[in-house]
Amino acid sequence: MRNLLTDVLNLIYPNLCLICGENLVSGEQQICMSCLHNIPKTNFHLLPDNPIEKKFWGKVPVFRGTAFFYFQKGSPFQQLLHELKYRDNKNIGEMLGKHAGVVLLESADFATVDIIIPVPLHPKKFAKRGYNQSECICRGLSVIMEKPLDTSNLRRVRENPTQTKKSVYERYENTENIFEVTDANLFAGKHILLVDDVLTTGSTIEACIQALLEVPVVKISIFTLAVA
Repeated sequence: MRNLLTDVLNLIYPNLCLICGENLVSGEQQICMSCLHNIPKTNFHLLPDNPIEKKFWGKVPVFRGTAFFYFQKGSPFQQLLHELKYRDNKNIGEMLGKHAGVVLLESADFATVDIIIPVPLHPKKFAKRGYNQSECICRGLSVIMEKPLDTSNLRRVRENPTQTKKSVYERYENTENIFEVTDANLFAGKHILLVDDVLTTGSTIEACIQALLEVPVVKISIFTLAVA
């Protein structure tokens, strides 16, 4: 009876893949297995001194850095970020976080992470959106990697204007001193995985790391769902 009801509902409200628009089959959620397989993954977790890590050379110390997939404007996979960030689709972030967690555990370096933390939103932006898209990704990573998630010890203390259409230097100025660590002892001696949705210039992540460097003997790695 339950399967019959599901079939009827699927006829009325088709359960379609966000990428290709084909009907999803049993066990598939939001993305079909074919599209999931075809996501343009970076595999940077297996490549030390990769382009993401080099982006922060000479700026802030990063132990390891990676992104799950390449973001290209106009690509069908751009839809994943739009669903997560602008269409209140929190589940897509957690689901992709789980898939990414499986991939990260292939790396001995990322397997040593102690705590997972999202890049924080300012309380005003959080209230407006209703959720932090980076936290959604973290929840999926936390389940698969079996590492605790902390959403309160790194805080955004200043609301900065949008980064859109700003130059690299303007983005850096726009993110100076906007984060702080509430209790440095909670992160002392830990390997932290700092998580964001997409990496462009890296200025926001750099500002987070600057705040985290106040923590004694901290090791910081970064993960983003996508890299531009």
